Amino acid sequence: MLALPALYLAAALFGSLLPVNGGWQEPAQGTTIYIADNGIHADIVMPVSAQGLDWAPLVPRSDFAAADPNARWIAFGSGEERVYLNTPTWWDITPRTFWSALTGGRRVMHVEYVPSPAYAVRQIRLRPEEYRRLWAAIRADFALDARGRPQHIQHPGYGCCDTFYQATGKASAIRTCNSWVADRLRLAGVRTSVWPPFVQGLVWRYRKAGFSEG
Repeated sequence: MLALPALYLAAALFGSLLPVNGGWQEPAQGTTIYIADNGIHADIVMPVSAQGLDWAPLVPRSDFAAADPNARWIAFGSGEERVYLNTPTWWDITPRTFWSALTGGRRVMHVEYVPSPAYAVRQIRLRPEEYRRLWAAIRADFALDARGRPQHIQHPGYGCCDTFYQATGKASAIRTCNSWVADRLRLAGVRTSVWPPFVQGLVWRYRKAGFSEG
């Protein structure tokens, strides 16, 4: 049992250093997305509307307490249900929540309309086809109702402009919020880490954000 944490950390280091889509090169022009990082958890921040794709019909502002109608950016993260819904701050974590995060629980999507990506730490410029693949990969992760709409969770969120939706699959110590971001980038065709359970193993590959919003 004592060896398990060491094995996990060794696998995390290896998975963070080993690339997938290793031949990818960032283009000189394209649509910029951002990676936000609070030290533990990563989000993908992207335009509300770009390349002919619009998030507003899929995650309408009416699902949010008071989302800014002029917000041009939207952030996506995914993680274990109890951790997201019952832990607005890390001081709120309980043994049961911690156990769910380790062993696996239902996954949810956290979505937030944001006025600017200025809080993000990294940026990635994507070709049109890469951006469309990323958009499709995120959209496919929403659990849909009988009418084909994302299943909105009745939860107050952390503030005025965020909310939660049911997602497909489960989250665990293997399928973390950060490996979810890496998987979306992999599906888009972007170079990323094979398995980065920790945020540091994900963000090191990308340029520091410059906030040009281009």
